[in-house]
Amino acid sequence: MKRTQTIENFLFLYCWSCGIFLITVVACLIGFLLYKSMPNIGLKLIFGDVHWYKALIGKQIVFDGIWPAMVGTFFLIILSTVISIPLGISAGIYLSEYCPANLKAMFSFFIDLLAGIPSIVMGLFGFSLVLLIHKFITPAANTCLIVSALSLAFLVLPYLIKTTQIALSSIPKESQLIGPSLGFSKLDDLWHIRLPQSTKNILSGIILSIGRCAEDTAVIMLTGVVAIGGISDSIFSKYEALPFYIFYIAAEYTSAEELARGYGASLILLTITGTLFFVSYMIRKRLEKRW
Repeated sequence: MKRTQTIENFLFLYCWSCGIFLITVVACLIGFLLYKSMPNIGLKLIFGDVHWYKALIGKQIVFDGIWPAMVGTFFLIILSTVISIPLGISAGIYLSEYCPANLKAMFSFFIDLLAGIPSIVMGLFGFSLVLLIHKFITPAANTCLIVSALSLAFLVLPYLIKTTQIALSSIPKESQLIGPSLGFSKLDDLWHIRLPQSTKNILSGIILSIGRCAEDTAVIMLTGVVAIGGISDSIFSKYEALPFYIFYIAAEYTSAEELARGYGASLILLTITGTLFFVSYMIRKRLEKRW
């Protein structure tokens, strides 16, 4: 009994120590970014020498600020999630509710295999797809925003599928019996009982996929991102993005001022990601109350 109590106390202290260590690391990271970027944080970092209003309405192009990279990052996240979320949730529902037992193991294996593919390989996939289209369909095919979004969508697709499948499979047995006991069809049971109870876990997977789309650099390096290109005028054009901008500045900076701008861009990317997480969290809470 005494030994069991000692082990429980050790695990308690260990878990608390891990939590405190994690919070400390995050606080140090944010503090470091603030310290390095604070002298450059302002409208000049975002819009350069262009007036902010003229940049927002598109009257003037920003070349010496990170505004085009911010816009490109936002569109990249939106396109990737719009493509991946319906496919991922639908595939997760199929695996959990409709897939035959003899096929489920095979599909799960391939999904796990896809989840383990490095992001640079997914970037090569997108680049190879463009080369095939360029050779066999149309010579006008080129790397662009939509190719990057598709590649990122395939990158996060396994997380969405597994999250949805696990969320539906982990519903308590008594809750799973509510629909059949009321005479619900399979679809009615899924829509009115099972999905509402698994919303929290499914939306957690969506939030994680948004973060992955916002921060990945390897995929977009091979599929259409550029260092300087302005705001993309269509999904078939080159674009700027904050992750690549930060990578480019870190590799090619020529002065301490340029490096400080890279730190500022890192802080803004962190802010954008945190804002998206917060919005997703609020949507999740609202859906939980509604359902």
